[in-house]
Order: sequence, then structure tokens, then C-alpha cells
Amino acid sequence: MAEEQKELIVEKKENGRIWIVTINRAERANSLTLDMMYDLEDTWKAYQADEEARVAIITGAGSRVFCAGADLLTPPKVERPGPFRIPAFGPEDVWKPTIAAINGHCIAGGALIAHDCDIRIAAENAEFGIAEALRNMPASWVRDLHLHLHLGHAMEMVLWGDKRVSAQRAYEMGFYNKVVPADKLMEEAMSWAERMVNLAPRAVWNFKEIIKRGAYMEPKLGRAFGQALEQNLKGMEDSQEGAAALREKRKPNFKNQ
Repeated sequence: MAEEQKELIVEKKENGRIWIVTINRAERANSLTLDMMYDLEDTWKAYQADEEARVAIITGAGSRVFCAGADLLTPPKVERPGPFRIPAFGPEDVWKPTIAAINGHCIAGGALIAHDCDIRIAAENAEFGIAEALRNMPASWVRDLHLHLHLGHAMEMVLWGDKRVSAQRAYEMGFYNKVVPADKLMEEAMSWAERMVNLAPRAVWNFKEIIKRGAYMEPKLGRAFGQALEQNLKGMEDSQEGAAALREKRKPNFKNQ
């Protein structure tokens, strides 16, 4: 009897410091069943809690679609207690760095996942679209899309959801950080991940939280929040290691201690 294919694959590299999460459902445009959404939510929680993990990459299987959002046709395999809810399948509440390696069309819930990531690297064929207005579906996550795009571009993508834009256009709008040939996508994403491994994790996590929370704060309050948060750097061995590496002209070996 053939072994059932895993629909979500998690690989760990560099002694567990780099996680690669693959949505493995290319035959269904990497769409997400409700069970997969819960699995993704659990994966992000595990990544956040893992003391060794420094950076995560999420991508899709195949070369046609990164993720087409929810699979509306497949019923859940597991009945879950309590009221119905949509799991947090994007890394919105993760304070460690996340990279979307967008291997194909990035639409609907796939756009949500990419939006929640810190860096979006796309293959040249990876068109971008938010099609919920075409299906009368909810997409409240677009509330802060204007933090990535000019307000007019956000309105274009959300209100006129009947058309996707090219990867190059998504880059020009500011949604994609970089566009590369499809065969170089994971190489590029890994190069960003490998750079992150050599950066001070506590400082990186602080900066991410300051930027994301600070975007919704009055400027002086945001500055005060950042200064209060950064008290967690005091007395760290990593601060001494950073200075020592600079003096000795070598790469630092940060341990989050």
C-alpha cells in the first residue's frame, strides 16, 4: 500500500537553525485544507518556541503556484472541539525572521502567507493577486497591506481583484523584495537565511517587534516601547561576543545568551 504523501513538509538545516516549510500539494495548486491550516499554525508555534531556530523559509511544491489559499472542496479529516475558527496559518505572530520563497502564483491565502513573512523573494513567473472580491470571500488581513504597498496600489490589488500582476510589477509596487529566475529561487532564499544565522538573534527579534508594533503607535510611544524592550539586551554574553568579533576581525558566534 502506497504511503500517504505529506501535505506539509518541514526540513531543518544548519543544525536546526534554518527551517524550510514546503506546502506539498502541487496537484491542487498548493491549496490549504482546514487540517493543513492547523498544521501550519502549529508549525509556526513550534518554530517560535524552538531555541535553535533562527530563520524560516516557506515555499510551495512545483513551479506553478506558491499557494492558492483555502481548499473549499475538501472536508476536514479531524473534527475539532469548540466553535469554528480559521487558524493563524501565516506567521503573523512570529517574532523570528520569516522568508517567503514564492515559486509560483501568489494569490488569496497564499498572498496572506507572503504578506505575513518579513521578506518575499519571488520567481519570475510568480504573479501576485488578491482575488477575494471575485469570489465574495473575506480577507480582513488586507487591513495593513498599505504597510507594504502605496495606498493606491493596495486599493488596486484588493478592490480590483479580478486581475493578477506580474512578479516584476509586484516588485515595483514594493510587495516582493526581489525577483529571480525560478531555478535560482531557493538558492537566493537560502543565502538570505544563511546571512541571518550569523546575526544576533535577540537584537533581530527586538527589531522586528519594534517595527511591527511601532507601526501602530504614536511616534514617541513607539520609541519608548523600543527602548523598554531593548532592556533585554543588558548583560548578555552575545553583546560581548559582538564586540570581540569586531576586534578580532572574525564572524561572531551568537548563542542568544
